[in-house]
Formats: sequence, C-alpha cells, structure tokens
Amino acid sequence: MKLQINDNKSTVFSGVQPSGVLHLGNYLGALSQWVEMQDKYNSIFCVVDYHAITVKQEPKELNRRILDVVKIYLASGINSEKSVIFQQSDITAHTELAWILNCTAKISDLNKMTQYKEKGSGKETVSVGLFDYPVLMASDILLYNTDAVPVGEDQVQHVELCRTLARRFNSDYGEVFKIPEVAIRKQGARIMGLDDPTKKMSKSAASAANYISLLDKPEIAAKKIMRAVTDSGAEIKYDPKKKPAIANLMTIYSLLTGVSTIALESNFKGKGYGDFKKDLAEAVKKFLVEFQVKYNSFSDEEVKQILRDGAAKIRPVAEETLKKVKIKLGVN
Repeated sequence: MKLQINDNKSTVFSGVQPSGVLHLGNYLGALSQWVEMQDKYNSIFCVVDYHAITVKQEPKELNRRILDVVKIYLASGINSEKSVIFQQSDITAHTELAWILNCTAKISDLNKMTQYKEKGSGKETVSVGLFDYPVLMASDILLYNTDAVPVGEDQVQHVELCRTLARRFNSDYGEVFKIPEVAIRKQGARIMGLDDPTKKMSKSAASAANYISLLDKPEIAAKKIMRAVTDSGAEIKYDPKKKPAIANLMTIYSLLTGVSTIALESNFKGKGYGDFKKDLAEAVKKFLVEFQVKYNSFSDEEVKQILRDGAAKIRPVAEETLKKVKIKLGVN
C-alpha cells in the first residue's frame, strides 16, 4: 500500500510533538490551517515522537501522548482518509536521512538557531538531540518531496535551515531534494499568552494561566479568559502594537467564531473589557465542548490502526527518496 500522490496537487508536511499540553494556540495557529489544506494538498501530518525525546520523557506517558495527539488531530477535523497521519519513529528513513544531512550541516548553521539559544545554549546537561533536532526536522520535510510546510512563526528559521541543507546537498551531489516553502496563516500564526501578551502561548509556560489546553474543562477555560490580562483603557480596538492584550483576545474570538476583528470593534463599541471577555469565554466554552466530544469519540485501537495505515502508505515514498540520496552519495 503506497500513498497515491495527486500530481495536480502540491504536498504539505507538518507535525506536532507528543510532549506537554496542546493548547488553543496550537489549534488556531496550526491545526485549523491543516484542516483547510487537506482538500487542496496532498497532506502528510506526523506525530514527531523522536523530537519529543530531545528532553527526557516518561515512557508510559509518552506512549499515551502519542495516541492523544492523533485524537486531537482527528477532533480538529483532519480526516485520515484525506490526509496521511503517521508516527515518525515508525519510519526509519527519518533518522537515517538525518544522519546524512548532519554530514552536510555545519555547526555554524545550528549555532544560529534561536530556539536552541532560548532553551539550552550554554547548559552542559542539554542533550545533543536538542541542539541537532532542526536537522531531523529537515529530514522529516525533505523525505516527502514537500512543497509547503505550515508552521508557526517560531519554526520558520528551522524551515529556512531545511531549505539551506537541501540546496547544499543538491549542489554537492546532484539534484534530489525539492526546496520547500513556508506556509504561515497571517491571522493567528502567533497566539500570545493570556497572562503575558508579549510572549507566545506555550505548553511549556510556567503557569497554566498562560494557555487554554484543548482538554481543559470548559468552565476552567472560561475562568482563564475572564482572568486574562488586558491593556489600559477600556476600548475594544484591534491594535496589536498599542493594545496587544485585547488584540490577542480579539484574534482568538475572530478565529473561533468567524467574526472579523473589524466587526468585533463595531459589535462591542461602547462596551468594556468585561463584556467582551464574557462573550469570548462563552465562545471558548462552546468550542471546547464540541471539540472534546469529538476527541472522546475515538478509541485507542482506532488511533493505532490509523497510525499503522498511515505508515504503510507513506513509507515507500520515504524509502524512495532515501534510495535516491544514497545513490547520489555513492553508498547504495
């Protein structure tokens, strides 16, 4: 069983780590975009479990989270009959190509990665994998002749490294890799924290008040919205520079309901933050109730079968790319 690539469609690839909490920012900035793409593209979505182990994980919890991520994909609207969903570690070509790309990558390339600088630069206890994972990410993308990579703004630099490594390999050994483009949703690409609108909503945030987990109880999520920080003044106006807190909440409201930020300004003219946050809290509750009903409708066995089927479909594509790479290297 091999994935049937439609030559009239471009191919997208992206993935999520099964670590930490998947939150509203992940859904609005990435997952909902994937759902929109799956009718227009050959869509390949991975659970990148080897990226998760760059930080020590508890094995049973990691195994549980792999299944949970797939359920979140499905609850978001990703259809396993339209898109391929698979587990990274099921296809050995990912790590094999990563080693080959490591021999193309330079230390200077990886030293530029800002995410590593933020998470671990200068700490001797940090794993080599955390330093090197952008190369594994490049391998993930390049194996599938990817045209576009839908990612958040924080991952753009890693996709640029992928493009650099692909060009470098093609230049040194001959044309193999397609050069992928970045696909970023203009609105919602970077949902900010509820407790600090200057920092991205993050599953690794010190406080749970920063984010709304997709599996938060709806009542708890509503309370987080009501406690979210706001700007000085009381006008409901979309101005990310002067009013970053309310602009962030307006973005969330707009993406959840389909009401434009311009319409929200009009709807809440003359009203205060309290009225706005109360309505947003209700919108968030409604979304989570519906989302969690879908999430809970999938059994572990269904998810495992989806992962097995996805790996079986996509493995021949990865192995074909790896074979071409080995021929170019002279090691096949």
